[in-house]
Amino acid sequence: MILINILLVDDHILFAKSLAIVFEEYEEIENFHTTQNVESLTEIILQQKIDIVLMDINLGKLSDEDGLSIAGNIKKDLPNLNIIILTGYDLPVYKHEAKKLGISGFLNKNISPDKLFDSLLRVYQGYTCFSLENNELIIEELTNTEKNILFLISCGKKRKEVAKDLYISERTLSNHLQHIYEKLNVTSSVEAVTKALQMGYITPMF
Repeated sequence: MILINILLVDDHILFAKSLAIVFEEYEEIENFHTTQNVESLTEIILQQKIDIVLMDINLGKLSDEDGLSIAGNIKKDLPNLNIIILTGYDLPVYKHEAKKLGISGFLNKNISPDKLFDSLLRVYQGYTCFSLENNELIIEELTNTEKNILFLISCGKKRKEVAKDLYISERTLSNHLQHIYEKLNVTSSVEAVTKALQMGYITPMF
């Protein structure tokens, strides 16, 4: 029989306890561990002989880094470790980044227990679990400068202000915007900001 050791890294204690109860029904899951100790993850993974790590993206006050960055660092130390991003932030840019980092899967927290378990089995057996939708295809990534431009525009800044903040000319800014429009397949800064928000390139201002 397959016996899997799982570690959940999540800042929501209630979610962790709920998942622990759910996994009690599956005899293939030998041990289900949870931790909020981000600093000692590698040690915990080795000590508990973890097969699969479930990692949230937004870890709240647990770390200054997001779950993707932490997962990427763990993969450097333990390249053969299976990591699945389990998050409510199911945005194309995060999923794309997870694939680049060699993450084994990317799942939404709304997934049913049975589908989650099936995904765990697939990953344990060497497969990946990434859903793919047409609107999630990313042809070309935005650069950090392009992301900053869209963020400043989303804050309500005019082109002149954006150029000044980034220490570039308005002509250079126009060139950047044209590249952004081409990458996102849009025709205006409003459309660009809207699409960047949908894809996760910039975070909504509340």
